[in-house]
Amino acid sequence: MQTKRDMTLNEQDSLQDMLDCEKQLLGFYDTAIREGSSKNLRKELLRSYADCADNQFSVFQEMKMRGYYQVQPVQKQQLDTKIDSFKKIEKQLMQK
Repeated sequence: MQTKRDMTLNEQDSLQDMLDCEKQLLGFYDTAIREGSSKNLRKELLRSYADCADNQFSVFQEMKMRGYYQVQPVQKQQLDTKIDSFKKIEKQLMQK
């Protein structure tokens, strides 16, 4: 039988759940923005998306500060390679 303590989320689990929820909400907002048919609706969704992105980043920072989320530093060469790849794709898309 589970006790109340067994069913209680610890701090790390709670923060991870919040982070996952914010990421999921960002996906929902993204879809709604792309499919929105009204300029005013899209404007409001974009504002809400930005608020949600800020919330997600705040939770991420809390997790990182508490040692729950480890970030690996990226090598400059890896970053430059990704940027070059993105620019090539962007250029191809702009030509179509």
